[in-house]
Amino acid sequence: QLQASGGGLVQAGGSLSLSCATSDHTFSRYAIGWFRQAPGKEREFVAAISWSGAATNLVESVKGRFTISRDNAKNTAYLQMTSLKPEDTAVYYCAAGKNAVAVTAEIREYDFWGQGTLVTVSS
Repeated sequence: QLQASGGGLVQAGGSLSLSCATSDHTFSRYAIGWFRQAPGKEREFVAAISWSGAATNLVESVKGRFTISRDNAKNTAYLQMTSLKPEDTAVYYCAAGKNAVAVTAEIREYDFWGQGTLVTVSS
């Protein structure tokens, strides 16, 4: 079971760091993705990282502002968000995919999902 945390209220230009943790010791066997869903909108891809961290993928709108990483020893993945904008406001979800080397943006490629954590960016 994945547990996303770290959301909150921040002013535009600020930073937040999200965590995605599990007690499952098979964590390192999975790719991890971050997705977000704004009110009234569909869930969208934000970032993904392969099992080793060697490969990452970020949606164009967050490149240069967000960083995805993981610490397999801690069974935790991270999404570091800087220069936040009001349009980044959403519920952020992490997910695990069995294809450990994939850094896909496809929602259907992810097998396990955590509950979301709300990020609100005020202007």
